[in-house]
Amino acid sequence: MGMDTEVHSLRDGISSRGRVAFAAAIGAWLLALMPCYAHADSMRCGSRIIKEDDPIEKVLEVCGEPVKRERTWIQRQPQYEVGDRSYSFPGREDVPVDLWTYDFGPNKLMQRVRFVAGKVESITTLGYGK
Repeated sequence: MGMDTEVHSLRDGISSRGRVAFAAAIGAWLLALMPCYAHADSMRCGSRIIKEDDPIEKVLEVCGEPVKRERTWIQRQPQYEVGDRSYSFPGREDVPVDLWTYDFGPNKLMQRVRFVAGKVESITTLGYGK
C-alpha cells in the first residue's frame, strides 16, 4: 500500500461526525485563549440602560457609585458641541479620562465604563464579579 492510499484510508476512517467534533473542540480551545473581556455597546443598571455619549452624571444616578474609580488626562484638540454636532478648533486642551468599574456580584459580569470629557466613550465587559 502506497503513502497516498494510507492517507486516504485514514481520512476515510474518520467520520464526518468526528471531524465536526474535532473542529468544535478546536473552536472552543481558541475561544478559551481569548481575553475574558469584550467591548459592549451598552450596560444595564436595574431596568435602565447606559450607552455611549451618556453624561457621567446620568451613569452615577442610574448605576450608583462604582467599586473603583481611576482618572488620567489626555490632550486633544479643543471641541465644543452645538446640538448633536461637535466642532473642533486649533490648539490643545487637557481632558479628563475616567475609568469606572462596576461589580454587580458573583453571578454577573463586571463592567468598565470609560468616560472622556464627562461622556461615556466605551463600555467593556470584564469577568465575573466577587
